[in-house]
Amino acid sequence: MNEQASEPSSDKISAAASSQAAPVPLRVKVELGARAYDILIGEGLLEQAGALVASISSAKAAAIVVDENTRPLYADKVSAALDAAGIRSAVITVQPGERSKSWRGYGEVCEAILAARIGRDDLVIALGGGVVGDLAGFAAATVRRGVALVQMPTTLLAQVDSSVGGKTGINSAVGKNLIGAFHQPSLVLADTRVLDTLPAREFRAGYAEVLKYALIDRPQFFEWLEANRDEIFAGGSARAEAIAECCRAKAEIVAVDETETGDRALLNLGHTFGHALENVTGYDSSRLVHGEAVAIGCAMAFRFSVALGLADPAHARRVEAHLAEAGLPSRLAHVRGGAGSVETLLAAMAQDKKVRHGTPTFILAHGIGRSFIQRGVESQHLRDFLLSELRSNG
Repeated sequence: MNEQASEPSSDKISAAASSQAAPVPLRVKVELGARAYDILIGEGLLEQAGALVASISSAKAAAIVVDENTRPLYADKVSAALDAAGIRSAVITVQPGERSKSWRGYGEVCEAILAARIGRDDLVIALGGGVVGDLAGFAAATVRRGVALVQMPTTLLAQVDSSVGGKTGINSAVGKNLIGAFHQPSLVLADTRVLDTLPAREFRAGYAEVLKYALIDRPQFFEWLEANRDEIFAGGSARAEAIAECCRAKAEIVAVDETETGDRALLNLGHTFGHALENVTGYDSSRLVHGEAVAIGCAMAFRFSVALGLADPAHARRVEAHLAEAGLPSRLAHVRGGAGSVETLLAAMAQDKKVRHGTPTFILAHGIGRSFIQRGVESQHLRDFLLSELRSNG
């Protein structure tokens, strides 16, 4: 654990950004009244982290939660930036992967935050992917009954989705993300430069969440992705714009439905099937990572819509083709080691957090960019669909 102390800086975000050589970042605002916050997207933001954090907080100390893979890449850089702004830091390291999102992992992080003398006026920084963001965020929501949170996502998936909107939590033996809290960050710093170090598989997995936003209600964004996917993967300017568009989409929904009582459920397109797949594969990343599960789930949501007579099969084929071009799976047959049985999948879906009165909620689609919330799907239709999916090799 690394701790450093000095006095906080009072620089403003604009001044902090302009004092660096990196280009001015894109800015997306999440409008939540007094709790509104900025998402900054651009290169070199981790080097500016101290001044940027100091511009929105008077914190004198910060706990940086990071996993073992990310720590050697970025923890020292963020600690140095905080130190330069007069903010003492303590680095808390967790194991990579979904299995850290457990009662044990949560307890260890909470105890480490307290041991680092992080007070109510200090903050927790989530430096990593979706697992770190969810785990650190839940700890921040509950330690001392709530400590400020700054998200510094280092994966594409976290930059476009999990770092924004305030959902935090851990997994239960029963299912994914069933224990948690809504705890909005005070700032999100999405440094696009860090994506250059991502393994190809992790970047592809994050792209599934990018595609999800297009499929929900942005058909023109889908067409843009078809034309610009190569540049997004290569790291051109299209990458930052794709991230910003996803953040705009999520910010719009979160601003009107922060705690998912209505349209925010649309953001779960692909997740009812995807979370079930993660459950039956035991959250084993060697078999399936979250973004891959979402990719299969989105394709299944479109095929299920077709099976129910709600969508044109051409739309489902177009989605599947785009996933294939991005190197992403779209079928149960693509799950390493198998996707379980109809019964195990149904049992996992029965514990999904979107279940209402014992019935799973699905996000289905009339077409690309025309998704909707569907409750009350007949169990036999779902059973028949899963059976056909398990029998299909694509």
